[in-house]
Amino acid sequence: MNENKIALVTGASRGIGAEIAKTLAKDGFDIWLNYRSNDIEAEKVKKEIESLGRKCLLLKFDVADYKNTESSLSPLLETQTPFVVVNNAGFRRDTLLIWMKPEEWKDVISVTLDGFFNITKTVLPSMLRNREGRIINITSAAAHFGVPGQSNYSAAKAGLIGATKSLAVEVAKRNVLVNAVSPGFIETDMLEGLPMEQILKTIPLGKSGKARDVADMVSYLASDKAGYITGQVFQVNGGIGA
Repeated sequence: MNENKIALVTGASRGIGAEIAKTLAKDGFDIWLNYRSNDIEAEKVKKEIESLGRKCLLLKFDVADYKNTESSLSPLLETQTPFVVVNNAGFRRDTLLIWMKPEEWKDVISVTLDGFFNITKTVLPSMLRNREGRIINITSAAAHFGVPGQSNYSAAKAGLIGATKSLAVEVAKRNVLVNAVSPGFIETDMLEGLPMEQILKTIPLGKSGKARDVADMVSYLASDKAGYITGQVFQVNGGIGA
């Protein structure tokens, strides 16, 4: 079904991004794996993907840098177009707003929102010409519920939801579907420093999630089964806020 189709996944050297890349490879996609700095982990993910019989192209660049993004992707886009783009790159830099430094605000916003713009702006023209594609944005429960110390992260992820909904309307007639997946508390290094004993009490299922839980939702949205879904946000959070 997905023979020779490509999925571009950002921030995919570890955590949720790595799991998404490996899951899409299992689904039959060749992977363009973006990462910023962790060569060792990126190589590990590449080997796992290649062991599944799929191709994996490592793309080392900072998604927050438009010129870097464009120069890295444009030569590839001359002959190939990803069917799926997963905007996953993001990070936390937690502190209460009253003590937050300007760079702590800007850096978190830039990776998530500028990263979404830079990647999507570069790839979208090719998708529109092909009249097909899936853009899947990874947001967060922090976009829906207040978390102390995460005003920068919450603002970035909430902005991504707004961008998802607007872009979905803009490109629907060209059969490019745009959705978001909003993970809750997933067992990755993003949970470091959080009071998990207290947090688990707020989760109806009583446990944190696995990266695979998020990857499976992305897999569904990238599949033919999701051909009539666009502009939606899917929360994978164990029932928080239910």
